[in-house]
Amino acid sequence: MSPRWTAAHVPDQHGRTAVITGGNTGLGFVTARVLAARGATVVLACRDPGRATAAAGRIRAAVPGAAVETLHLDLASQASVREAARRLPGPVDLLINNAGALFRHRSTTEDGHERTLATNHLGPFAFTGLVLDRLLTVPGSRVVTVTSLGHRYGTGVINFDDLHHASGWTHTGANRAAYFQSKLANLMFTYELQRRLDAAGAPTIATAAHPGNARTEFPRDLDPLSRAVASPRLRLLTWWLLQSAEVGALAILRAATDPDARGGDLFGPGGRHQFVGHPVRVASSPRSHDTEAQRRLWGESERLTGVTYAVP
Repeated sequence: MSPRWTAAHVPDQHGRTAVITGGNTGLGFVTARVLAARGATVVLACRDPGRATAAAGRIRAAVPGAAVETLHLDLASQASVREAARRLPGPVDLLINNAGALFRHRSTTEDGHERTLATNHLGPFAFTGLVLDRLLTVPGSRVVTVTSLGHRYGTGVINFDDLHHASGWTHTGANRAAYFQSKLANLMFTYELQRRLDAAGAPTIATAAHPGNARTEFPRDLDPLSRAVASPRLRLLTWWLLQSAEVGALAILRAATDPDARGGDLFGPGGRHQFVGHPVRVASSPRSHDTEAQRRLWGESERLTGVTYAVP
C-alpha cells in the first residue's frame, strides 16, 4: 500500500506563481501557507482586503522570506472579477478556485444573479476565463476548482429552468439546495474545461478537489444546528466525521501539485464515505459526467457573465 499523501509530498514550487481565491482563511489559507513554504509566489485573491493583508502577514511570520501578494476579488461581483483579472500579472502556474459560500437567506447580486451561484460558480467561471491566457503559456499549469461532497446531494442535477432560485426559497434547506447545485456546477465546469483544453492541445490541465468534512470558518453561514455540530464543544462527538483544515487542504494541494495528476482528476479524502482522510483519487456522481448538461451549463455561464474562453 502506498504511503499516505501529506504536505511533505508537495514538490518544490520555486519559480511558480499560485493564485488562490479565498486564501485568507480556512482551506485556502492552509493551501497558501504550504505552497509559500515550498517556494511559490502566492497571490491571495480575497473579498476583504484587510483580512487578506492580515493573512499575508501570518504566512510571512510562519514562513520567513515567503513571497505573498494580495488581490482584491469579490466573486459575487462581475465588475470586481473583471478588475481583478485586469490587475493580475502573468504568467500564472496555479489558479486555485477555492472561495465559496453558503447563505442562509436568498439574495441577488448587483448583476441580478442569485448570490450562491454567483459566488461559487459564475464568479470562478468568469475569473478563470479572463486569466486563462496567463496559464496557457505555462507548461504544467493547472486550474484547480474546489467542490464538495454536497454535489451528490439535493436533486443532484442542475436546475436549468430556475438556476437562480427565482421562485424563492420556499422550503427548509433551500439554501443548501442552492449550494449543492453550485458544487455540482464546479465539477461540470472542471470536466468541460478539461475537454476544451484537450481539444486545443493546451499545456494546462483542470483538476478538482473536495476536502471532505473539514473544520473551518465555513459553518458561520450555516443554520444553528449545523453550526452546533461543527463547534469545538462537540469535537469529541464529531471527530469521526470532521477533520482539521490542515488535512482537508491536502486534497487541494494534491490536485494542484501531484506530478501524476491528470486532467479531470478529482481528489478527496480516502476515508469512509470520503468524510475524512488523506487524499486519493475519488469518483464524482454519475450525473456530474453528463456531457450534455456540462455544455449547456457552459453556455449559460457564458451568457450570464459575458465571458468566453480563449480555447475552442
